[in-house]
Amino acid sequence: MYVAIRGFTPVIFRRMQVPVQVALYAGLFVFAQQLVEWWHLPLPANLVGMLLLLALIVCRVVPLKWVRAGSRWLLAEMLLFFVPAVVAVVNYAELLMVDGWRIFLVIAISTTLVLGATALVVDKVYRFELAREARRQAKL
Repeated sequence: MYVAIRGFTPVIFRRMQVPVQVALYAGLFVFAQQLVEWWHLPLPANLVGMLLLLALIVCRVVPLKWVRAGSRWLLAEMLLFFVPAVVAVVNYAELLMVDGWRIFLVIAISTTLVLGATALVVDKVYRFELAREARRQAKL
């Protein structure tokens, strides 16, 4: 019996991995939403949820491999999440004709700032990881 189950277990786990991880994200969001309501936080629940997930990963409560497949799937399907926003923009053609250049200017500036901030953070974390690895190698 053990041999029969052992052969099928990895396939079942691989197929259930993404739905379980997405359910974990959804549960974490619901929990974060409750925290925002209880504590009257001036932050959106999705940001609080991301910070909670980051804290869980950094404290090694949740291993990174437990959330990797679900996050990759969500990133791959991200275009589906933006389709309603694009359809909504089409409904406001007059607004785009009058104030479209201002809207696009704000989008361009904010995107540039976000990309720049992300690049700075990634660079700092990369340098920190290199220094940590060098210190670890020096101890050996």
